[in-house]
Amino acid sequence: MTNARTKLAEVDPVWEQICKEATGVVADEPLLGGLAHSSVLHHPTLERALAYRVSLKLASGEMSEQILREISDEAYAEAPELGQAARADLVAIRERDPACHRLLQPLLFFKGFQAVQAYRIGHWLWRSGRHDMAFFFQMRVSEMFGIDIHPAAQIGQGLMIDHAHSIVIGETAVVGNNVSMLHSVTLGGTGKEDGDRHPKIGNGVLIGAGAKVLGNIEVGNCSRIAAGSVVLHDVPARKTVAGVPAKIIGDSGCDQPSVTMDQLLGGTD
Repeated sequence: MTNARTKLAEVDPVWEQICKEATGVVADEPLLGGLAHSSVLHHPTLERALAYRVSLKLASGEMSEQILREISDEAYAEAPELGQAARADLVAIRERDPACHRLLQPLLFFKGFQAVQAYRIGHWLWRSGRHDMAFFFQMRVSEMFGIDIHPAAQIGQGLMIDHAHSIVIGETAVVGNNVSMLHSVTLGGTGKEDGDRHPKIGNGVLIGAGAKVLGNIEVGNCSRIAAGSVVLHDVPARKTVAGVPAKIIGDSGCDQPSVTMDQLLGGTD
């Protein structure tokens, strides 16, 4: 097992670094050695480790860990993009969250990362026509992590959800690449309308804590939504919006708001 993991790690720097960090945990905190081994060091690839973590977290009296593990392993085997997205998410969290000092942390401890990876498997199930199982994944993610993402929603790579409490993302929502959002964000509808009814978030967008983006509207690339805002209309690219209802208050202030994580509203004109 160790030789297989080492061979694969040579072409996977993210996994190689995670394994090094897990080895450090075993040395520094022996009481967490079991966790480090079962969650990381016993697995040859990141995908296998993720399948283990997802199945462990979502298992219940209604669905065994073994069944969920088989589903997750199948998803990663048939859809390599799931592992690619997980790596992008890990790197995004490490680069943007000042509370994250190692790639290992999200895998073991951050419910936002874990919930998003479980959603990604649920989305694969949805695209495969297994809607009821996808809804089971959604239900368990909501119960375990307090994050409700419809399995039909489309989410790009490099997503960071900081603190990850009370996130809601609706059925027809689309989230681009390299997006950052904080806790209590809603990407929802405006009523009981059917069809395409949820927001379309562009690449590189920063969504502040408690923001509500409602309706089938577009939020342009590299824009900023201030904390507590209620966004009901399209947001042009590279603009900052704030307020209830949200209005444009200036430019986004930088090329990549989701990377800089700068939420100060001054100096955006």
